[in-house]
Amino acid sequence: MASFHSDEWRAICDKFNNAQNLTEVESRNDPENDPFRSKYKARELLREIYCSLKSLEAGDGEQDADGGESGDQLPTEQPVDDQKEEGVFSRGFSGDSPAGKRVAKLGAVEYFLGVNHVDTEELSAGQEHLMNCMKLLERCGVSSENVSLFINVRNQLGILWAGRDETEMAQEYLEKAESIYQRYMKEDGTPPTDMTEYFSAEENLLTHQERIKRFELAYTHTMYYLAQVYTNLGQKERAATYCHCTLQRQLQLNQFNPMEWALNAAALSQYYIPKGRYMEGRHCLAAATVVSGLAGEVPSEAVAQESEAESERREQLRQKRAEMARCWIKYCLNLLQDAKKLLEVLFVPVNENQRNGINSSNCQIFTLVFKSCMKVLWVFVQDNIGELDTDRQDELRRARRRQEEEEEKGRKSALLFGSEDTFDSIASVEEKVMCLLPLDFTEARSVFLVGQNYVTQAKEYYQMDGYVTDHIEILQDHSALFRALAFFEEDLERRCKMHKRRVDMLEPICNDLNSQYYLMIRRQLMFELAETYSDMMDLKLTLANRQADAQASDSHTIKKFNHLCSASAKFFQMFLDSLCSPEGKPPEHLEEEVLRPALVARFRVARLHSKLISSSPAVQLENLDSSLQNYKYVVQYCEAHPEAAAAVETELELSKEMVGLLPLKINRLKARMAANN
Repeated sequence: MASFHSDEWRAICDKFNNAQNLTEVESRNDPENDPFRSKYKARELLREIYCSLKSLEAGDGEQDADGGESGDQLPTEQPVDDQKEEGVFSRGFSGDSPAGKRVAKLGAVEYFLGVNHVDTEELSAGQEHLMNCMKLLERCGVSSENVSLFINVRNQLGILWAGRDETEMAQEYLEKAESIYQRYMKEDGTPPTDMTEYFSAEENLLTHQERIKRFELAYTHTMYYLAQVYTNLGQKERAATYCHCTLQRQLQLNQFNPMEWALNAAALSQYYIPKGRYMEGRHCLAAATVVSGLAGEVPSEAVAQESEAESERREQLRQKRAEMARCWIKYCLNLLQDAKKLLEVLFVPVNENQRNGINSSNCQIFTLVFKSCMKVLWVFVQDNIGELDTDRQDELRRARRRQEEEEEKGRKSALLFGSEDTFDSIASVEEKVMCLLPLDFTEARSVFLVGQNYVTQAKEYYQMDGYVTDHIEILQDHSALFRALAFFEEDLERRCKMHKRRVDMLEPICNDLNSQYYLMIRRQLMFELAETYSDMMDLKLTLANRQADAQASDSHTIKKFNHLCSASAKFFQMFLDSLCSPEGKPPEHLEEEVLRPALVARFRVARLHSKLISSSPAVQLENLDSSLQNYKYVVQYCEAHPEAAAAVETELELSKEMVGLLPLKINRLKARMAANN
């Protein structure tokens, strides 16, 4: 400032540097009972600087910059950044002119006062100072002298309004900051002056490289906040793009906390994975794995003489790495499940003439002859056991080459994470697991083993003692990995053993859980165990059908089949019982979250009772009657609650049919029993 003597100006610069030191360094050591002590001191220094600049401006005959002293009442109008982009660059006097530089200095002090008040949780005062900064900047156009201030003040206002859940207001400020950056880089692009340089001696000015870094970091913050705004607005694709770009810029600028960056990258993968964008999902997870390694290795056990801070850091790192492992599990699981959906044979329901009294939806008829000592012929229905469509498999194998070429093209056009130091490491992690859908057991097993390895890592932290819910969710994912892998296994005995592994890991947990505290989790486990036993039952039935000589194992096969059938029915019934009142009365109205599971469980129990094998007519009659009552429940509930029918259309249709057919079968059985007596 020309009117200041050099000593006066140096005193102003010293005050500013002291204020910055108080804000950024000393404030970290403020006591808990006076957490803003240093920032209050910094505020007083900034006010002194502001008064000095205002007195100079008055002495120069300049009009008051903001039409009033700082601390006046809030503007009566809503603060909306409605200046057109063209106007921001061309209005008023030049930002590089002496008048423009004076305005920038005053605006910067208002900006720092605004940030100071926001930091001390005085949001209204903070908004006032930030808006004063905006008003000052309205007097001049964007230039290399003030473009950083133009962007930073809008970033802060965007954060302020986002914190008030005024998302659209925040969006307006942040998008304007983005457009200012983009136009400046297009039309000028020279390293702009940083706001702190307004109060720096010439020998302390930043290098061009440091100016660029700070300017790019401000724009990175713009993108980071926009990613959050778009998430809140439900614009997920746009939010993911901005998040991806933010992470990449943080790496390039070397401005990131390794574990926080890694967690954000891992979280971003969970956006790509459900959309089937496995190349991007894998890349995010591989980058997260590599970058998290920059935080260093942490022992899983406490070391001698470990401080409280070190202990807390060790636990945080262990937890965050476990969270990343869980993201990897989801990647492997979704990859296998999507491949299964693509390769699974679609079974068409049999027609009316083929149905008998004991079939279920989407079924394929198989007959199994068990010759017991009474030479009784039993006919059963086999559910879809998950047959692999070999024609589709061959078709996809032929297309694999094209997919690999497309993947390579995609990598070239994608925004990849990394720097010169990390590119090779990220690629090395990516090579450990495929991103194309597996087409056979060998490929599926390679994905499964990666997922299982991360299950082990996740369970090391999320143990049953202390993390019940997380531990069980990991076990459920492990079970789902086995289920998906089993689909690719052609040997039905081995497939059955995979399902047995699922039972072994889930059943003890289900039986030990306290229903009072973990009712919802226990219901999930009951339902999954019921389905798993049912899958095993169907596999055993198919195996028996395929045996060339079934006579030697008739008795054993029937016993095993009945055991699996009964176990499945037991867990479905346990699920249904968990919905009852303490007196054991079923609910008159099923809540939406349990409506379909409850009706499906009833339907499945009915089907299972009709499948049980017995040579005793009395037991057969009891099983058929139980089956009929459960089918009736489904029909009667939907009649009493018509809105429920849409949730179980297929099951309801078949239940109605069975309610009509089973009484005939029961009557025939009763007639035979009477004749034999």
